Amino acid sequence: MPQKPNILLVAIDSIRADHMSCYGYPRLTTPHIDRFAQGGVLFEQTYSAHIPTTPAYASMLTGMDCFSTQVVALRHKGGLRSEVKTMAEIMRDQGYNTTCVGFTGNPSSRGFDTYLNYAAWGSWNEGRSPKAENLNEVAIPELDRLVAEDKPWFMMLRHMDPHAPYLPPAPFERMFYHGDETDPSNKSMEPVMNFKPFRDFFASWMPPEISDKDYVIAQYDGAIAYMDAAIQTIFEALDAHGIMDETIVVVNGDHGETLYDHECWFDHHGMFDNVLYVPLIIRYPSKLPQGKRVTGFNQHKDLLPTILELAEIAPESIDYPSDLRFDGRSLSALINGEEASFESEMYITECTWMRKHGWRTPEWKLMIALEPDFHFKPEVELYNLVEDPDENNNLAEQEPEIVALLRSRMDAWIAKREAETGLPNPMHHQGDWHGHEGIGSFKTSQQAYDTLHIGDPNQAASLQARSRQTSEDADKESDD
Repeated sequence: MPQKPNILLVAIDSIRADHMSCYGYPRLTTPHIDRFAQGGVLFEQTYSAHIPTTPAYASMLTGMDCFSTQVVALRHKGGLRSEVKTMAEIMRDQGYNTTCVGFTGNPSSRGFDTYLNYAAWGSWNEGRSPKAENLNEVAIPELDRLVAEDKPWFMMLRHMDPHAPYLPPAPFERMFYHGDETDPSNKSMEPVMNFKPFRDFFASWMPPEISDKDYVIAQYDGAIAYMDAAIQTIFEALDAHGIMDETIVVVNGDHGETLYDHECWFDHHGMFDNVLYVPLIIRYPSKLPQGKRVTGFNQHKDLLPTILELAEIAPESIDYPSDLRFDGRSLSALINGEEASFESEMYITECTWMRKHGWRTPEWKLMIALEPDFHFKPEVELYNLVEDPDENNNLAEQEPEIVALLRSRMDAWIAKREAETGLPNPMHHQGDWHGHEGIGSFKTSQQAYDTLHIGDPNQAASLQARSRQTSEDADKESDD
């Protein structure tokens, strides 16, 4: 029997599809990924329905939505449901060696044989941050080890370059910027640095006296271009081993990034499309066409069923309870033209610095706050995505009938999924999701504004570290 294909998942944190040149961005940020996409299938309408990192990866790595995973919050308390299997667990059961780099302790990182970390944060005082090179220094020797063993392997690489702090090394830090980032006549950074919850964090990694928002955006784009060059090194390593075409290679983002948009300054909270819209590119020449672009809607939950089909692993071979199956579907139906699109309407959630949920259709976006947010935004927001694709004109008060219609469709979907899973909507049961014990839900936006705070990169990193430790403790208890 021929050996199963290897699987490489290049998972990029905080990458906006619309800032990648293969997705039409005018700056040439991803020349190597662009060429990689020419050898595979690029999906033009992939969405991260559950923001941010923790629930996004839960869907990506389980093939399930938030009702099945019960994961919606950045600071998820406890591990992943024991009934749900992760991609690592499935592949390990199928005889694969499994390694992840930069993804330890997340609820959906359960089940890897090997966990490797690398330096993925930084600050202005520490200097430029070679995150992707740090990743390569760990990943390439591990790749060599996996290739040397007589087993198929699954490796996941979690790239952090587009995630703040944006500190790409030279020459990428000036690649897309040629002005004076501290010009005192430029006032565009004043509202950013006056936003109390984030200003200390920004001051720790942005240049002193920063005044031009375009410089910061250029750092984000430079970080993507730098990472793109480093990812090519991984591709070259596969080529050197002669296994590039024998490996299912996936490039996917967990969520996007708000830059200067919607006053959500250089972060990834909220449910605007700049956060929901992510890249997905899959290359496997023996089974996938080359240079194909797929226009149909799909979500993170569809990735794992797709990989299993490409690897010829039958879902029936997975040891699941009889009533538990993937919520997603293989994307082969879209690739082969058998269907034009998967669900074009979707339930969306966000539980990072705000707790909101909503309903997105090709024409409309409804967002409802489950408690007051620290941006002092209205409880209900409605955007016409056709006439207002940048989502700047809230029509909730002008279009109450549309609000009611979309809310009814969302509520019907919630009721349907609760009935199918026998589990409650996790958005309603998050307790101290914001990390401040005993506060519960915020009562006012002012309370949220005064309570939430990122101090410096170490504190920002510790938010994820605390989440990892909580998850690891829960997994340990479940194993005892």
